[in-house]
Amino acid sequence: MSQVQPKQPAESVRSEQQALDVAAQLAQQFREGAATRDRERELPHHPLRALFQSGLGAITVPEAYGGIAASTATLTSVISLLSEADAAVGQVPQNHFYALEVLRLNGSESQKQRFYGEVLAGVHLGNALAEFSARAAHQRTTAICNNVLNGSKFYATGALFADRIPTAARDEAGIEQLVFVPRHQPGVTVIDDWSGFGQRTTGSGSVLFDNVPVEPDDVVPFQSAFERPTALGPFAQILHAAIDQGIAQAAFNDMLDFLRQRARPWPDSGVSRASDDPLTLDRTGRLAARLRAGEALIEEAAAAVDAAQRQPDAGTVALASVEVAKARAWTTEVSLEAANLLFELGGTRASLREYNLDRHWRNARTHTLHDPVRWKYPAIGNYLLNGVLPARRGTL
Repeated sequence: MSQVQPKQPAESVRSEQQALDVAAQLAQQFREGAATRDRERELPHHPLRALFQSGLGAITVPEAYGGIAASTATLTSVISLLSEADAAVGQVPQNHFYALEVLRLNGSESQKQRFYGEVLAGVHLGNALAEFSARAAHQRTTAICNNVLNGSKFYATGALFADRIPTAARDEAGIEQLVFVPRHQPGVTVIDDWSGFGQRTTGSGSVLFDNVPVEPDDVVPFQSAFERPTALGPFAQILHAAIDQGIAQAAFNDMLDFLRQRARPWPDSGVSRASDDPLTLDRTGRLAARLRAGEALIEEAAAAVDAAQRQPDAGTVALASVEVAKARAWTTEVSLEAANLLFELGGTRASLREYNLDRHWRNARTHTLHDPVRWKYPAIGNYLLNGVLPARRGTL
């Protein structure tokens, strides 16, 4: 079996409150330099090392294996805090926690002991799930044959920084597995070719697998997590909602600062400061309410995810999926709205490159393309009106 060491040993997080406190402290650090990292496309190696050294990467590890089994509400708060500070840093651990959830659901006892132990020590899990050349998002051509992995992946967020790269691949029977591939295994090539205009520093590029030897103990069943009722899908999706909520909050915070310090009032407003403009006050208040609604939707969805994890059945998983879809759709719209309103109220000066305020819109627009909102509202309505349960694919 393979064994991976972290880049540096991790601290221990002993409570959910400590996790929130550590996340807030790190967010304060990551906020400094976030605009520059985006502008210059400086990859966040140091922030991510600090993140996984802090112990936050292990907060969902079950108590039986040395973790604190943090609630989904705590995890989404952590992700939102990090995403508000630096949206790229906030997105990178999403797949890390996703892989840990697959392990919790389908891993063997020996796999849990080993991989949870690595994560508690500070190991960072990346991802290699999606394939750029596939005609449909759910198709996979990467395969394991005779304990050898071959194929290529794209949108591999975090793989560039990771210690292991959990990789979706089909075995010789055509069943999808998740292979916890060591990042530096012979035959693994990670390419920094992500060129999206937003989330520029997530390292969401390519991973190539050329005759990569696979240890059988590194293969965790994957497909079965969607063949039976589990909360894996809504768990993954709510973390994306938390990222968008963080992006929205970042845009809102920068909007407030810009309106106070740099924006000018419209002549017809009859005031001397942009922050006293009655129309600006109205739009600011409306957006503040919509931001709080996003938080509330995530909180309610998190409770539904936790309930489905405790007692997974068709009903609890469907309810969790629908509640998360509400939060995901709402935060998609609000993140774009907040990023756009910043310019509408801030005026032309807000578009100057020196401020790099457009990163919020670019980040929101890029990340919200992960799952189209146009499919979420009909699924919610179909569940409420006709009792049709959402498909268990992890995309709602």
